Formats: sequence, C-alpha cells, structure tokens
Amino acid sequence: MPDLVARDGTRLAYHVVGDGRPVICLAGGPMLDSAYLGDLGGLSRRRQLVLVDYRGTGSSQTPRDLTSCRCDRLTDDVEALRDHLGLDRVDLLAHSAGANVAAAYATRRPERVGKVVMVTPSVIGVGITPTSETRREVVLRREAEPWFGPAREAFEAVTAGRATPEDWLGIAPLTYGRWDGAARAHHSDMEQRRRPQVAAAFGADGAFDPEATRAGLAAFDGPVLVLAGAVDVSAPPAVVAEFAALWRDATLVTQEGAGHFPWLDDPARFTKVVGSYLG
Repeated sequence: MPDLVARDGTRLAYHVVGDGRPVICLAGGPMLDSAYLGDLGGLSRRRQLVLVDYRGTGSSQTPRDLTSCRCDRLTDDVEALRDHLGLDRVDLLAHSAGANVAAAYATRRPERVGKVVMVTPSVIGVGITPTSETRREVVLRREAEPWFGPAREAFEAVTAGRATPEDWLGIAPLTYGRWDGAARAHHSDMEQRRRPQVAAAFGADGAFDPEATRAGLAAFDGPVLVLAGAVDVSAPPAVVAEFAALWRDATLVTQEGAGHFPWLDDPARFTKVVGSYLG
C-alpha cells in the first residue's frame, strides 16, 4: 500500500484502483477511511482512483495532535498528496463531509485544481443548514417502503433532539436508495470504522470559514459537477442545489432513486454521469 509523509511527519496511506489519469477521492463520515467508497461503482474502469485514508483513519497514522484533523488543516494533506503524485493540477472527487475539505482546498489553491466532483455533499462549510422540514419532505417520499414506520419514528426523534443510539441506527434505511442486504452490510461496515474522537476534531472551532469559502467558490473558474440523490435525507436535493449555485461553473445532476451513496444504488447511472464528466 503506498503512503507518504505529511508536512508534520504523519504517515498517510492511500489506495490506488484502476488506470488512467488520477482523481483524488475524499471520503465523508466525517473522517471515515476510504474503504466504504469501494471502487465507486466501477468508476475505476474510467479513471484511476486515489483513495485517501485521512490521518487517524484506516491505514494512516493517528497524529499526536488531533487538532491537525480539523477540516481546514486537512487541505495541507491534500496538497502533500498532490505533490507526492507529481501532478501540477489534480481532479477531486469528494463525498459527503469530504466536500468541505475539497471546497476549502479549491478555495485556497485554485491553481492546483482541475475538475471537481461533489457527491451528495455536506454543506456545513459554506454555512448552509438543512431544515427539518426540508429533510422531512425527502423522508415522506419513502412512505411506501416496508421499513418506513420505524425509520420515520427514529427520524422524528433525531429531529426533536431526543435521539437514542437506536434511533440513529434506525434512520439508516433513509440514507440508501435500496435498503437491501448490500446496503445493510455497507452500513454495518461503515459503523465499525468510525473514530469518534477524530471525527469530533474535524469540526472543531475554526474548522470552517463560510464567508471566505463562499467567496472562493464564486471565484473558482474550473468546472464542477454536483451530484444529488433524489431521496437523500442527509443531503436533500434542494440543499444540494443551493450549494451548487455558489460555484461559478457548476452542473447539478440529481440521480433518481439514489440516497446518500448513489454509486451503490445505481452503479451504472453513477459511473455514466461521473465518468463522462471526468473524461
């Protein structure tokens, strides 16, 4: 497994899948290792995927100073990886919370960024807060599902701020387009990989500067693909559309039937859209 040493001496691991021009892939979580991304539904047949294990996750070293896991500081690791790969400019694909890292990097080092793909992005870094009603509109689209009743009750508990650990597990079906055996296995594996302390450091005080990031996105002149899942309660389509509007040159695509992990819900559709965009 290839690795590199970050500027502060932390060893960072990454995984290379496929051939072609590299695209650096930033996972969500926040601070999940890259394993849950798999090969992004077969996207590795179109481009070489460089899948990063954030510091403190997966096969990467846990730093002594966990504040280095803060979102804004992770941009230094992206820059170290770009330099390590010998690329003047790099294409980025970011999922969920990883979109905050990608947006910060594009803001700070726009000259180093080629194409950007934001998959069901988190929008905390630009100061957008999805409302409970916006999420509820998405939830109600699933009322024909056999698991809807318990998931709806869990969602309302989370929304009301009285969620138990069981409620957080109970909303899992709402994050997938199909709550089948594959989705259940994917979710279970992800939960086992979570590192709460590292995740808490990601959003610590100072991690986000929404005003500066919004200005940076408006000035960024590269092409951006923003992909929403039509039934994604984590990143509702209306919120993702608001995020896409912040970029100068963004194309918004909503994948029908997809939740928060669209490469699992319809791999062929996902790879066609993203693969065609990346070239």
